[in-house]
Amino acid sequence: MRTSNPVLKEETFAPSNWSGITSELAPRQAGVMTTTGTVAKTAVLLLVCIAAALVAARVVDTTSVNPSIFYLGGGIGGFILALVISFKPKAAPFLSPVYAILQGAFLGTISLAIAASSPAGSMLIVQAVALTFGIFIALLVGYGLGLVRLGSTATKVVIVATAGVAITYMASFVLSMFGIHVMGALHGSGMIGIGFSLFVIVLASLNLVLDFQFVERGVQAGAPKYMEWYAGFGLLVTLIWLYIEVLRLLSKINRR
Repeated sequence: MRTSNPVLKEETFAPSNWSGITSELAPRQAGVMTTTGTVAKTAVLLLVCIAAALVAARVVDTTSVNPSIFYLGGGIGGFILALVISFKPKAAPFLSPVYAILQGAFLGTISLAIAASSPAGSMLIVQAVALTFGIFIALLVGYGLGLVRLGSTATKVVIVATAGVAITYMASFVLSMFGIHVMGALHGSGMIGIGFSLFVIVLASLNLVLDFQFVERGVQAGAPKYMEWYAGFGLLVTLIWLYIEVLRLLSKINRR
């Protein structure tokens, strides 16, 4: 089984990538990955991210600090750390909390900016957070009950679709730097823009299901304990993507 999340790759849980620690030796040397431990680590990272977002939004809203410090610093810094953690899973226990802080600063700033430009104001953020966690909890419960699973064919479709969305966003960003806005309909508040946002939200949700499946596979394989932080980091990456897409959708709807 594969995942379109570049963080939670199939090779990540291969014993050959555990720095010589086999599943038989792992329990005695450093403990093994558990579902409870992964949930706890994910919760910690979420709380850190939310706290950082609230602090960043408060500072930007009440002081004269340039928002770009949080926006660019959090965005670029978080991206660099994500790459480092992706290639060095053993660093996840130390770097994933820092990643959560940087992304929290980024999310707090961008959420404040979007809310300021919307008639709904701060309620837009509340709605986006509620919907994001609602989707996450619903999928988690459904997965726990065995109601939500993706087979090999569905997984391949999600991978291809995710790659397509990533290429679309990247192309749109690069073209916009040269003043070319050929994808305005996708980002607008028309039916095309709203339909595209709904599609991406569904895609991000399916990525969460794939992430759950990979966490389960890591637990079954007896992955080392530090993989709990790594898995939590991977889930946070997908949750942040889902929140941003939900926020974009609500913003589009409120502009109509």
